[in-house]
Amino acid sequence: MIFNTFGMLVRASIAASALSTAANLALAQAAPQVKFATSAGDFVVELYPDKAPKTVENFLQYVKDKHYDGTIFHRVIGNFMIQGGGFDASYQQKPTRAPVVHEGRLAYEKGLRNVVGTLAMARTSDPQSATAQFFINVADNRRLDPVAIPPGDPVPRFEFQGEVYTNTPRADLLNSNRLFGYTVFGKVVSGMDVVNAIKSTPTGPGGPFGVDVPKTPILINSANLVK
Repeated sequence: MIFNTFGMLVRASIAASALSTAANLALAQAAPQVKFATSAGDFVVELYPDKAPKTVENFLQYVKDKHYDGTIFHRVIGNFMIQGGGFDASYQQKPTRAPVVHEGRLAYEKGLRNVVGTLAMARTSDPQSATAQFFINVADNRRLDPVAIPPGDPVPRFEFQGEVYTNTPRADLLNSNRLFGYTVFGKVVSGMDVVNAIKSTPTGPGGPFGVDVPKTPILINSANLVK
């Protein structure tokens, strides 16, 4: 009886281990990776469709369309982020598709944050304006994260940037442009030394931009799906 029970436990343990391995394999397969070959070296980013599905789909379509090939990192701030994916080496802005829906809150709820090494969508002051441009955080930029809205409608008390709001309609907070943050959808998994080299490059004016443009252009030669 003891032997049979032990055997059943062993078989159950093996089965559980197999299920865990299968789950981990499925998770790994669900995280595509894109290799950026740049004039400063190569780096690879891993994407999270389980956390920001529409954003990842949008980004991968630009990769498949070769949109990023021949673009530059046009905005580099060493203690903040590096931004690219929108302009070619002549500072001509590349055409894009319609903006992708903002998924910052969804990604935030699933654990993604604007911390060192993470990949996020660039946009204008309109949260629903992100198209192809992206940035890589080279500092912990938690101020770029979406702001969590407390429960209730109206929300009894809400504090933001030193201001206190009381009995505010929930829709007003959910639709406030200041509270959307930026959608994180991936992270650098290899070549962070290249990203750090890019962030340290001297900058100045360039093309239509008055500041923060690398004096020696940092070109994205190619961006390809590798996993």
